[in-house]
Amino acid sequence: MSVEIEVKRLYWHSRRGMWELDQLLVPFVEEQYLKLDAADRERYRLLLDCEDQDIFGWCMRRAEPDNADLKRIVELVLDHAKPK
Repeated sequence: MSVEIEVKRLYWHSRRGMWELDQLLVPFVEEQYLKLDAADRERYRLLLDCEDQDIFGWCMRRAEPDNADLKRIVELVLDHAKPK
């Protein structure tokens, strides 16, 4: 699969239908995904396989993922969302 097609697919998978998640995930995939190394790209795809309520809880810091890979990618998403 070409990188362009992959990013378009991930863009649509990043649109969760929950405003708060859309505000975090869509800009991340648009602005950061291509800058990630292969391992972090895989982590992002793993994150998108999770339930919206879990992702929301992690992003609102109400809980932490048990999986270290998910914990890392959540931190990257949240770091990207911080005001510059």
